Amino acid sequence: MDVIARRAGNMARRREKAWRWEHWGVVPDRETQLALAAELGIREDLLDAQPWPERLPVGDPIRADFSWDQPGSMLALDQAVGNAMMDRRGFMRLTGVGLAGFAADWLNIDTAELMSVLGGGRITEDFVAQIEAGVPRLRMLGEAYGGQRSRRLIDAELGMVVEVLEKSSYSVAVAQRLHGLAAELGRLAGYISFDAGLHSAAQRYWVAAVHSAHTAGDRALGANILKSMALQCYDFGNFSGFLTIARTAYEGAGNVTPRTAGMLAVRLARAYASVDDVAESQRLLGIADTHFGQGTCDDDPPWIGYFDEGEFHAQAGMCYLDLGNLHRADSHLDNALERFFATKPLDQTTYLVMRARVQNDLGNADQAGDLLHQAVSLIEQAPSQRNVDRLVAVRNYLPDNTSRSDLDQRLSTLTG
Repeated sequence: MDVIARRAGNMARRREKAWRWEHWGVVPDRETQLALAAELGIREDLLDAQPWPERLPVGDPIRADFSWDQPGSMLALDQAVGNAMMDRRGFMRLTGVGLAGFAADWLNIDTAELMSVLGGGRITEDFVAQIEAGVPRLRMLGEAYGGQRSRRLIDAELGMVVEVLEKSSYSVAVAQRLHGLAAELGRLAGYISFDAGLHSAAQRYWVAAVHSAHTAGDRALGANILKSMALQCYDFGNFSGFLTIARTAYEGAGNVTPRTAGMLAVRLARAYASVDDVAESQRLLGIADTHFGQGTCDDDPPWIGYFDEGEFHAQAGMCYLDLGNLHRADSHLDNALERFFATKPLDQTTYLVMRARVQNDLGNADQAGDLLHQAVSLIEQAPSQRNVDRLVAVRNYLPDNTSRSDLDQRLSTLTG
């Protein structure tokens, strides 16, 4: 802000403006953008070549050109571990053709045969099983306490797996399990970084995770990681990217269990809803409902456990919200909130806020305000930058009156 103040005058020094650029999606005025461009050496005629903030040279670029084999996976993991923890800026850096091309490569390249790596102690399947047994606890921590509190622990666990891969020897079967572990830990680290508003960090983890899932030969896990990358596109209003990646995940998952197929179909339904394709969105919701109705099976991957009846209703509600069908959206979101467990405060918060948005659009501002108060209480329990941003955005649509002042006071403690 000091830079802008020198070039554009003292009124630009208000630091909350920068916070709004990063977290509320506010685009700086032309004078401010010109000041930033001048300081960063960006020609004025290039300002409109890319939308804000993609033109900004923030940090190191995110690589997505690693080879689709074990050496490529290891290089991707090395780039992610540590570097992702240093990312601070709340922007996506991998966008457009680069992001879509990365997803297409995953879809089209066959899994390479793994080679055992020598150089350290021999790793057994029992050792891998002990590490795998700790992953559900990490998932629970991320859900219960939010990304800001748990990402360092998950990054450390991922770093330990990477070190084992680099310095130990193991069979091909053990190598596949280790890469599968790295993929799931990278997916989880990416998601909690995403939740904390650290979008570049999330992309670094996810790129490495997709490579690891590919090396492990686990198409379903790779599709689940791409599903998360697609959701990040949605949050940034990149709906064409959302659709491209969600479709790639759906088509490339391979032979999966019914619940996994239903989860991927729901995400694709949301992608079609985001581009106002009513027929295709509803068709995929029907497919997802059919798959989900087939129940669980012994072959369900462990990470699919989150996709329960509450989550299905929540995703259907978001589809109808994007399609403008407020009454159906409200019914599904209400059903979702009735079914969420107390151990899922992040999800509860998200859909309380989304239902508040629906209630306000239906003309029920008081009901919307009550829902937002409940959401604030849950954010205090499980901090989430994404949920704070959503809550502030919905609050800004509520009518201004004295009954909102207590909500604003509570919000100020979250956004200060």
